[in-house]
Amino acid sequence: RSCPTGVFLLDVKQNELKMKPAFFSNDSCYLPPLRYPAVCMLRGNAVSDEYQYIIHGGKTPNNDLSDKIYIMSLVSKNSKKTTFQCVEKDLGGDVPEARYGHTINVVHSRGKTMSVIFGGRSYIPLAQRTTEKWNSVVDCLPSVFLIDFEFGCCTSYNLPELQDGLSFHVSVARNDTIYILGGHSLQNNTRSPSLYKLKVDLPLGSPAVTCTILPGGVSVSSAIVTQTNDSEFVLVGGYQSDNQKRLVCNTIVLEDNKIEIVERASPDWTPDIKHCRMWFGSDMGKGSVLLGIPGANKQLISDANYFYILRCKGAEDDDEEELTAQICSQTPTEDPGDSTAFEDSEEFCTESNSFDVDDTDTYNEDDTEDESETGYWIICSA
Repeated sequence: RSCPTGVFLLDVKQNELKMKPAFFSNDSCYLPPLRYPAVCMLRGNAVSDEYQYIIHGGKTPNNDLSDKIYIMSLVSKNSKKTTFQCVEKDLGGDVPEARYGHTINVVHSRGKTMSVIFGGRSYIPLAQRTTEKWNSVVDCLPSVFLIDFEFGCCTSYNLPELQDGLSFHVSVARNDTIYILGGHSLQNNTRSPSLYKLKVDLPLGSPAVTCTILPGGVSVSSAIVTQTNDSEFVLVGGYQSDNQKRLVCNTIVLEDNKIEIVERASPDWTPDIKHCRMWFGSDMGKGSVLLGIPGANKQLISDANYFYILRCKGAEDDDEEELTAQICSQTPTEDPGDSTAFEDSEEFCTESNSFDVDDTDTYNEDDTEDESETGYWIICSA
C-alpha cells in the first residue's frame, strides 16, 4: 500500500539486490498493485528491439479481480529515476472476464502480431455468491482469447481439445505457436501432466486457432520458465501437490515446430529451500530466476524474505548452475496491523521482465528524494 502501483525495478549486480519504485509519466493511467496478473512483452515484430509490457487481470488490493488490460512502455531512464507510461486499452468483442493465475503470450504469423490469453480463475457468478462463499473461485472456461491491439478487438475460441480449466500453468511461445503445460484444475483438484500445442494462423481474413494434445507433459503448477537461448528454456520451481514443492528442473527445447522436455540436473538447493513449504519467484531474463522463501522467524520480522538468484546455463555452456543467496528484509512505514496478509494462498508468483540498463546508470545512494516521495524503504543486507 505504501507504493502507489507496486511496480519496482530490480537490479542485481555483483550479487547485490537493489529495489527502487518505478515512476510513471503524468499522462499515464492509474495502475493498481496487482497480484497474479498475466504479464508478457510485446514487440513490434519477432526481431524488434523495442517492446512494451502487457498486463492483464490480477487481484486488486480490495481483493477484487481486474478485467482491465494495460500496456506499459519505458519513457525515460537515468541514474535517478526510471519513468514508464501506462495506458489502459479498451477492447471490443469477446472480452475475457476478470481473472487471475492465467497467462498471456504474443504470437507472430504472416507479418502480424497478436496476443493470446488462456486459463485462470475467477469468482463464482455474482448471483451465486453468498456471505460464506463470497470469495470462492472457480476455473475459468478453457476458452482461448485472441487480442488484436492494433484494432482493439478480441475474439474467443472454444476448442474441443481443451475441456478443463487451468490456472497457474506454464506457457511458452515461439513464432506462431504456444505450448501450454502443467497447471492446476480446481474442478478436479489435479495437476495433470497435460501438454497442449496452440497454433495461430493470421491470414488476410479471419484468424485460425488449432489445438493439439501432445504427450510428455509435466505435472506442476506455479512453475517458472526462463529462456537460456533462442530455442532453449528451463523449467524451475512450482508444486507437484498441494503441500509438496517440485525440486526437479527440466530443459524445454523448441525446434522445427516441435517441443522436447527432458529432466536436467537440479541445482544444489540449500536446506532452507528444501525444507520450506512455500516458495515464489519470477523469470528475470537471460537464464536468471529470482526465487524467494518466507523468513524462518516471521514473529520477529513479519515481512522478511530470503531471496536467491538461480542462473541457468544453456546446453552449450560449460559452467555449472549457480545459486546465489540474498537476504532482504522489507519494512513498510505503515502500522503492520493495518495491512492484510500479502497472500493467503500457497501458490503465488511474482512477474518480472528484464530490459537492458546502461552501465553508467548506476544506483546513487544519495538519491533519497525519489524514495521519500513514495514513503517506502527497502533494507538489504548480505
